[in-house]
Amino acid sequence: MTYSNKEQFYLAVDCVIFGFDNDCLKLLLYKRDFEPEKGKWSLMGGFLRNEETLDEAAHRVLARITGLRDIYLEQLGAFSELNRDPAARVVSIGYFALINIHDYNVNLLKQYGAEWFGINELPALIFDHADIVDKSLRRLKRKAKNQPIGFELLPDHFTITQLRNLYEAIYQSKLDPANFRRKILSMDLLDRLPIKDMNSSRKGSFLYAFNQAKYDRLTAMGFSFDISGL
Repeated sequence: MTYSNKEQFYLAVDCVIFGFDNDCLKLLLYKRDFEPEKGKWSLMGGFLRNEETLDEAAHRVLARITGLRDIYLEQLGAFSELNRDPAARVVSIGYFALINIHDYNVNLLKQYGAEWFGINELPALIFDHADIVDKSLRRLKRKAKNQPIGFELLPDHFTITQLRNLYEAIYQSKLDPANFRRKILSMDLLDRLPIKDMNSSRKGSFLYAFNQAKYDRLTAMGFSFDISGL
């Protein structure tokens, strides 16, 4: 074989899965069920198979644990510290995913012992998984300013307050309600629906939906999504 004299190592994917619930940005973790570090909290991950690409491996891992396939997924980069895994030389490709926290398969989460944790209440994680989470959060904060990826974390229909709460959770800071409402509506990317959420107040709050087709059309014409400065 051409490469028979070369060193061999393992290639894995580790997925940071973000969700949003009760005004809190959350992370899905599970207790590792094999050594090393068995019983400790870990990101969802797995080794690359011969017949798949890295993206396919990440989608497989996510589908296995959540039952979801059509979700936002983005590659972060490689994590290759020499001793990151005490069992062998393992290079991990980090990914982050955004899902509607109410869409996943609850039975699968129970099967794998997975739980949601608030982003500020994470337990100790194995290996370098805390570094992968940190890089994912920094990427999410950066991209949410100029791309509408935050909508991936919301249900199809939402109030302006729910949307503002999401961005406050991502940036870990309060936003002025009036300024946020004016800014987000001025982009003309939300369709106001003829129904209200009656849980928020006696008068209720109108529900909105993100118009992906309009966003794609405007972007092709040079439109730039930008919520910086709020």
